[in-house]
Amino acid sequence: MTLQVYADRHSQPSRAILIFCKVNGIDFEEIRVELFKRQHLNPEFKEINPMGQVPAIVHGSFKLFESHAILRYLACAFPGIADHWYPSDLFKRATIESVLDWHHSNLRRGAVALIQNTVLGPALGLKMNQEAAVEGEKILSASLEKIESFWLKGNGLFLLGSSEPSIADLSLVCELMQLELMDEKICNRILGPHEKVQQWIEDTKRATQPHFEEVHELLIKARAKLQKHLSLGDENETGSSTKTALH
Repeated sequence: MTLQVYADRHSQPSRAILIFCKVNGIDFEEIRVELFKRQHLNPEFKEINPMGQVPAIVHGSFKLFESHAILRYLACAFPGIADHWYPSDLFKRATIESVLDWHHSNLRRGAVALIQNTVLGPALGLKMNQEAAVEGEKILSASLEKIESFWLKGNGLFLLGSSEPSIADLSLVCELMQLELMDEKICNRILGPHEKVQQWIEDTKRATQPHFEEVHELLIKARAKLQKHLSLGDENETGSSTKTALH
């Protein structure tokens, strides 16, 4: 039975799932669910994920959503997956779980608030909340400091001092890649003070090439379109036209 992955490559959790499958040679069918066309709200997709979010998978009769749960499942369900992705050692696995839990309430919370209230909001025809953007950047910066000072401990290249990447590395780096949508000066201001974080991002990219770059191609193209859209500064654009900004 072929694994089906419902994803939008504009979505950072979707990209993590796709990269994991490609790096580990998992045979799968990618089914595009275009968020900017609101396809995630279609009744057909909600039969897969009633929450109306990507990514989601179907594996035979089994359906699953939430990216971290999917990564855990894939690491365990398919033969030949290297142990470093989701170690069988209970202590190592538990520490990876702690990173994943921390991610949602810290790094992801800050990054999403910042990006949605700076670049993505206008592209969707939504009003920006400047206070939310400022608060999001504070949370994001604090999260980057915590990654640099705590999660990237020891001499290992990856989180938790590991010499090889785990599903936590992949999930968090894909989150940070969403900053590529922002103006380069802003991106440099946020990441600039964190040299260890920048090196870790590059190490994770290298460990998952060529698939990391291929899966992120759409994001890089979206950045150019978004920046062009924002530079026009036309506040009278209709909702339908703004939603074409990423297509």
